[in-house]
Amino acid sequence: MSIASASLDHVRRPDAALNADALRADARREARGLFALLSPGLLLVFAVIIVPIGWLFWLSLFDETGEFSASNYARFFEQASYIKTFVTTFKVAFTVTGACVLLGYPLAYMLSQLPRRAAGVCLIFVILPFWTSVLVRTYAWLVILQRKGLVNTWLIDLGVIGQPLPLANNFAGVVIGMTHIMLPFLVLPLYASMKSIDTDCLRAGMNLGASPSATFRQIFLPLSLPGLASGVVIVFVLCLGFFVTPALMGGGKVIMWAMRMEQTTSLYSNWGAGAALGVVLLGVTLALLGLFQWLLGARATGVWSER
Repeated sequence: MSIASASLDHVRRPDAALNADALRADARREARGLFALLSPGLLLVFAVIIVPIGWLFWLSLFDETGEFSASNYARFFEQASYIKTFVTTFKVAFTVTGACVLLGYPLAYMLSQLPRRAAGVCLIFVILPFWTSVLVRTYAWLVILQRKGLVNTWLIDLGVIGQPLPLANNFAGVVIGMTHIMLPFLVLPLYASMKSIDTDCLRAGMNLGASPSATFRQIFLPLSLPGLASGVVIVFVLCLGFFVTPALMGGGKVIMWAMRMEQTTSLYSNWGAGAALGVVLLGVTLALLGLFQWLLGARATGVWSER
């Protein structure tokens, strides 16, 4: 028996080695095929994203005289106006993102609880602002929020206020206008995430004795977090590069980095300084997105460890 088993092992080992070699060859062919399929997209990403970012970084390393220098980055720490506009940019982005979450989550939750036909009709009104130019919507908000606009006129006529409220040409006006524009970008991914939640999970929680509030807090809210995170990232990143609405609704009092970059390149023709602003903004944004992803991962790990 020992001699027979040894001979069988001797026969099986070459077969196993041949099978392993064949599997590795198949894996290499599959990897080459996938790379061939991905190559057009990779080339497009390289040409549209990597090359412009690299050119932007290279341009930021030269001063106004064309000499290699780090003066464009040193200017950020030397001039208080750069730091002020930097803080204003992220202050506006965080405020608008928070406002979109406060308004968009209840709206998306209501849409997810409606019948499919009614939800489709309501979604039309969410998407409807996309059919109008951002410039037109911003001017409409100026008409509504200015000192003699519709809001102040109605409030004064009703006797609620005695003097017009400063709702335009300031920080509040920028936040209101940008929140209206950014809200659909949060509602749509959040609605898709909520709609994909299995209602049997909610019924199971209630059958086990959980109250409606506990079911929402412990089951529905955690399952909707991926859609909320996607919407928050989209809104936050878009807010960092916004130009039209802050320029019009801010009245020159709210200067964001996109506006500062436009002034630096078009008014002062200093492309190196403008490129440095873009590089710093990109770096800080990527760092915040990495921190946000790490926090989400840590929270998800904590939730699953508790369970």
